[in-house]
Parts: sequence; C-alpha cells; structure tokens
Amino acid sequence: MSVRRAGIAVAMAALLCAGAQMGPAVADPEGPEPGTVATDEAMPEPLWIEGAGSAHRLTYWTRTSDGRPALSSGAVFVPAGTPPSGGWPVLSWEHGTVGLADECAPSTAGRSKRDLDYLATWMRQGYAVVATDYIGLGTPGPHAYLDGRAEAHAAIDMVRAARAADDSLSSKWVAIGQSQGGGAAVFTASLATEYAPDLDYRGAVATGPASNIVEAASFLGPGVPAIGNAHLTAYIAYVLNGLKAARPGFDLDSYLSPVGKQLVTAAESLCFQPLADRAQGISVDQLFSRPLTDGDFVATARPVMDVPLTGYDRPLFIGQGTNDTDVPAPLTAKLVVDLESHGVRPDVRVYAGKDHSATMAASLPHSIPFVARLFA
Repeated sequence: MSVRRAGIAVAMAALLCAGAQMGPAVADPEGPEPGTVATDEAMPEPLWIEGAGSAHRLTYWTRTSDGRPALSSGAVFVPAGTPPSGGWPVLSWEHGTVGLADECAPSTAGRSKRDLDYLATWMRQGYAVVATDYIGLGTPGPHAYLDGRAEAHAAIDMVRAARAADDSLSSKWVAIGQSQGGGAAVFTASLATEYAPDLDYRGAVATGPASNIVEAASFLGPGVPAIGNAHLTAYIAYVLNGLKAARPGFDLDSYLSPVGKQLVTAAESLCFQPLADRAQGISVDQLFSRPLTDGDFVATARPVMDVPLTGYDRPLFIGQGTNDTDVPAPLTAKLVVDLESHGVRPDVRVYAGKDHSATMAASLPHSIPFVARLFA
C-alpha cells in the first residue's frame, strides 16, 4: 500500500482561518485540487467495518455548492486480502442524517449497527468502501445539510482522495446512499461524470432518498395543522440550519418563532437523537413566525435542495419503503415521475411494509446484483 500525504501545511492554515470566521474551511480562491489529501491517519479498529483489512481517516479538499474550496473528512475501508486486477472497485457511501456538529461525524463518532451491517454486506461482495462525512462534519465551519451539490462533491472527491491515499483502489466506482445520503447519491448521479471525468463512474444506488424538500416545506408555517412528530421537527431544524449554512445571506431568523430560534440553535450542536429528544412536544408549526411561502425562502432553497432532473448518464437504482415516515413514499414517487418526465429511467423498487431503516436491508437482494452489473 502506498500512502501519500499532501497539503498539510495549507490545510492547517485554512483550518485556523476557518475556525476564526466560522465558515467552511477555505484557502485561496482557486484552492488545492479537489480530492487533494490534507491529512491521513489510521482509524481505530473499533470504528472499522467488518471485513476491512485496513481503515484510514482522511481530510481532503472538495468544493461547496457555489464552487468554493472547502475541507471534508471521511473514511477509507479496504477489504482484507489481495485486490483484483485493476484494483478494488469502490463504493462511495453517503450517510443519512446524524447531525450538524463535528462530534456527529461518522468517521470519529462511529456508525449505527444498521449502517455497519449494511456496509459489511457490501464489503463481503469485494468492494472498498469510502465514506465522506460531508463538509463541516469533522472539519471547521457549518455543515450545509441537504445542500445536494456540496454533498455530491464531497462524495466524489472522497473517491479521488481515497485513491491518492491508497493505490490498491480502482478508478471504477459507484455512489450509494440512504436518506440524506440517498438524496445526495441522486445528486451525485447527475454530477459525477462531468465533475470528475478522471474517474470511471458506473452508477448509483439510493434508498429512502431525501427529495422534494422545498415543496414539502412550502406548506409549513404558523397556523398549519400541528405535526407532533419529534423526528420531523428535528429534521426541519436541520433543513433550516443547512440552508443558512449554504447561503449565509438568507434571513432565517425572520421566519422563526422564539421556540424555533431556540431549536435551530440547538441543532447546531446536538446529534440527531438528542435533538429529537429536545424536540419532544414541539410541533412543526410552532417553529415559525410566518409561512415559508413568504419572502425568499423558496427562491433561495430551490437551487440548494432541489434534486437535478438532468445529467444522468449512468444507471440509477431507487429503493423506497411504503411505511417510511422519514421520507414518505409520495415524495419519492414524485421524484421518480419528475425524473421520468425528463427521460431518466431509474430502476425503482418499492418495499411493502418496510420503514425508513428496514428498506436498506430489504433492497439488498436487488441492489447487490444491480451494482455487480455496473462493475461487470
């Protein structure tokens, strides 16, 4: 294995600068090339995926959705054994909602049993797994939650960085994601070939993909029927925070009630379950002082969060559970209809009776052969 370290001095200077200004870690206007490794360290074995022969945590350079250089972090898991001719084929894993704070970053905080079991299944198929944390999770500055282009850039540049750090990895890769990461994987599918022509992108798998966020949010505001789901309230707090992080000029406070301001502030430091606990008893309508259809919310949010409907030049798999209450099936159905109206023909699988988490495992009998065909 060949491990190369690059740009550490530049990265550290940018980290200090970013910490002072509380924005994404930014160097000069051009910045290092996307995928440039800033730091490379061995990952503690308790954080490894089962079946890995080695694991590293990287920080690396990528781009925000408006093209500014920024640091992301992530993990590289390489299977045990001898790589096949041409190197290990790569899966770029885009994780679901964990929170916004550095302490929530999977490369340092660890992963749920659900995610570990799911990723171990893929590793047993003979794939290396590279797993971005996204910009701002594990690096200074805010995490722009559901800023799809920034998340896609981080996932693509994670492949570049992983290959720079480990020459046993192939240039052939597939994007795969769940929930927040499912939406990010769809963004990735629309951008990958153009953004990284140096890599051999083959396709994407998305389960429970976040989509149609702006349409759903447009119905929110004071006076709408109360929605008492603490998970949904926590998600909305992250969405609002993410838009402010992606577009700092957006006047978020003008939409929030005092309760909303408190919860959105709490979302900056609380990982998902603690935030959902904090949101107990707070219905979504209590967050707002005016409807999100007022002012510039919709115009600001659409370019950040609307899933692209063009650019898909490789196969796309979408899996959705009928009992998913985190990403309800009608939202994914609309995504599919919108894609198909633009000539995109995703491989869509619907899993009766499965909720948000259960869809991941339920999809494997279909997604495993789908990915195998992509690499064939």
